Amino acid sequence: MSADSGAITEAAFQSYLAYLIAGDRNKCREVVEDILRDNVDTKDLYVGVFQRALYRVGELWECNQLSVAREHIATAITESMLSLVYPSIFAAEHCGRKAIVACAANEYHQLGGKMVADILELNGWDGLFSGANTPAKDLLELINNTNPNLLCLSLSVQSGLPTLLLLLDNVRTEFPDLPIIVGGQAFRWGGRENIASYPDVRLVETIHELERLIKDW
Repeated sequence: MSADSGAITEAAFQSYLAYLIAGDRNKCREVVEDILRDNVDTKDLYVGVFQRALYRVGELWECNQLSVAREHIATAITESMLSLVYPSIFAAEHCGRKAIVACAANEYHQLGGKMVADILELNGWDGLFSGANTPAKDLLELINNTNPNLLCLSLSVQSGLPTLLLLLDNVRTEFPDLPIIVGGQAFRWGGRENIASYPDVRLVETIHELERLIKDW
């Protein structure tokens, strides 16, 4: 965090979480706008408010304290909040490096991937986000056509791990030298040992770790 940046208070987070669970988009927007006026770093907003709130929403859903519909509304509201940060993200000077950010086939949770693409843009990269449920053949074609410096793969649901591993096999066969990082909420429940079996694929668990990593490229 830079010297002139503010900090996210616990009160601000709890307000956002309460409005998010209630499905109040306008109040969520007010909280985020107040946070941005305090010059909070984008990555801290993403991790300290958006990611933390959605993890809590997921926990409530798992405990049957929140319906699927409410969980989907919370995700949609948070995704809409990203647009408030875009002016600063796209004002960043670009370095000429490019990354593809994708969700494997049958992975429909795209918000984590979108935030990764935003952080890349904030650090001067071109973040090409292919969206949720990207078929392997389409992703391979995109890699071939754009020649990225990095591939980022997001996985939110652990049941999608076999599909992700198959995708890694396909990418490695076609593009053996392409650096790959993977991440997402799914790895909170396992799968690290599977990723470790790929010598040139790295598991990145936080946005802050991602930012440190790409600065070395």
